[in-house]
Amino acid sequence: MSILLGLGKVLTALFWGVVLANLLDPFAQPFALLLHLAGALLVLIHGLELWLFSERVSGRTRPGLERVQILLFGIFHLQALLSAPVQPLSAAPAELEVEHA
Repeated sequence: MSILLGLGKVLTALFWGVVLANLLDPFAQPFALLLHLAGALLVLIHGLELWLFSERVSGRTRPGLERVQILLFGIFHLQALLSAPVQPLSAAPAELEVEHA
């Protein structure tokens, strides 16, 4: 399964490279317009994924990096997050209270 997720990330990175190349030097029409639309749609979908899973991302050690990876890779990065356990941020103060009791 991790091989497929890695392959998905590589293909997504290649897609973003093509979209960036299209922005710098536009391809022939109608391909330039179609790539702009596909890129905008993918940014919208990845933004929606980021919004839906924002609570899970905020519990990570480096949430900024996780958010960037979700915007770039979308569900391929979220699958890795969903399989990892979430550590609540309020666990450390609760443990301190138990130790002092």
